[in-house]
Amino acid sequence: MAYYSIGDVAERCGINPVTLRAWQRRYGLLKPQRSEGGHRQFDEEDIQRIEEIKRWMKNGVPVGKVKALLEGKKITSDDSWTSLQEEMMGILRQVRPARLRATLATLGRDYPVDDLIDRVFVPVRQRLCLEQNTARVMSSLLDGALINFAVLSLAESLKKAGKEALLIGWDTEDRTRLWLEAWRLSQQGWHIDVLAEPLDSPRPEMFPGQHIFVWAGPEMSPRQKEQLDHWQEQGYTMYSHTA
Repeated sequence: MAYYSIGDVAERCGINPVTLRAWQRRYGLLKPQRSEGGHRQFDEEDIQRIEEIKRWMKNGVPVGKVKALLEGKKITSDDSWTSLQEEMMGILRQVRPARLRATLATLGRDYPVDDLIDRVFVPVRQRLCLEQNTARVMSSLLDGALINFAVLSLAESLKKAGKEALLIGWDTEDRTRLWLEAWRLSQQGWHIDVLAEPLDSPRPEMFPGQHIFVWAGPEMSPRQKEQLDHWQEQGYTMYSHTA
């Protein structure tokens, strides 16, 4: 029987090793074997279980309730993503930075990065854009905490093997989302440096020989796609990064 290290499984399943450890230690979702040296060893059955966990969570099941479902038990139906959004909104309304930082750290351990960004952070930021009164303070508090969390995560990713790349915002003013996307890329095996100020037009000739990701929002415009194709034809290693 083939066994895989936690690093191999993390790369194969698209899950941070920290999250896999949290699923094992905090929630009892995984029971990997141990090598003689004490390292975790996963087999194909473990990998199938991880994929099943991911499916339940994408359907809105809280991580704390997944174990019961894996064991064939019934649970009360609710929307995990909505409840997490409401939890964050409550913390923001109370203007409690320390609790917000602690919540982000816990969520970052327990949930895959794609789900957190797309199903929690982005929806909460969108809600804050629609609210009045203290929404500006709440939005500023959240953005500061998210950028701080993303920066810490980028630094942590440098401890692992990875490929160097630069992330550039292209004709977008959403700097917070730029850092969130840098975090997302860092969980895909990249060592990301961020050009903190978005540009009206990237200039790849200034970064010869480097891998470059450009973030232009959820979707690139036809003009941007045409320009990116032109740069790629010129031999620049550039990619469009979309969520």
